[in-house]
Amino acid sequence: MPNTDYAPWYVSPKSKCQLSDFDTEPPAEGQASGDELEEHLADMGEKLDKLQSTLHAAKTRGLLVVFQGMDTSGKDGVIRSVFTHVSPLGVRAEAFGVPTDLEGRHDFLWRIHAKAPARGEMVIFNRSHYEDVLVTRVRGMIDEATCQQRYDNILHFESLLHNAGISVLKCYLHISKSEQKKRLQARMDDPRKHWKLQPSDFDDRELWPKFTQAYEEALSATSTPESPWYVVPADSKPYRDSFVAGLIVQTLENMKLKPPKPSFDLSKVKL
Repeated sequence: MPNTDYAPWYVSPKSKCQLSDFDTEPPAEGQASGDELEEHLADMGEKLDKLQSTLHAAKTRGLLVVFQGMDTSGKDGVIRSVFTHVSPLGVRAEAFGVPTDLEGRHDFLWRIHAKAPARGEMVIFNRSHYEDVLVTRVRGMIDEATCQQRYDNILHFESLLHNAGISVLKCYLHISKSEQKKRLQARMDDPRKHWKLQPSDFDDRELWPKFTQAYEEALSATSTPESPWYVVPADSKPYRDSFVAGLIVQTLENMKLKPPKPSFDLSKVKL
């Protein structure tokens, strides 16, 4: 698999992110074969399962993994692929759609905080609080001043999670417009996938430049050492999944997790 140095895909804090600087395809140099990617994903799956088990048992740290990206970039697919072999204990996925009437009458982070992980949990967000500085901005629901204020709110919120022992890892699944066209066509050609299609999928495609700009500004404003953004090449599904699995494993390993001590003296037990 790919180089385990994820620095080239890290959005440096206070830098001006340009998505055109990041390739949507796997790096040509040293590109892994399909079998190698599959083997790496399986290896990462085993490590992830063990690390998550320790995370759940120790209950000293937590992990929030955020997935954002254009339609068809693979948010559902990467969750299904990466977490297939992980125990469901202490793991849950949360999806965020259009706010309900009740949610809309609260601050935009109210529904997000309710789904955030506790210590001992790993939570995956399929879309997230970032929708409130992306869709709302592109469609003119909020103005520039409100958007900037929300960036500050997000930074404070993620800092609060970090201070409580919750690490935040954010992945932007970077897909090309041509690859999106192929995937939308595939969904249109498969009646079993028609349910995935929404009018907004096609409307948003017409707004591709505006969404790109909104993402660039959001990533630039909210990537920090404590809650980093990574731009994940997503045109290749196997590479995308292997990349994300390795990144999550690295994040958990950096926590230096330790299992809890026994609650009694095992040396005195006789079987």
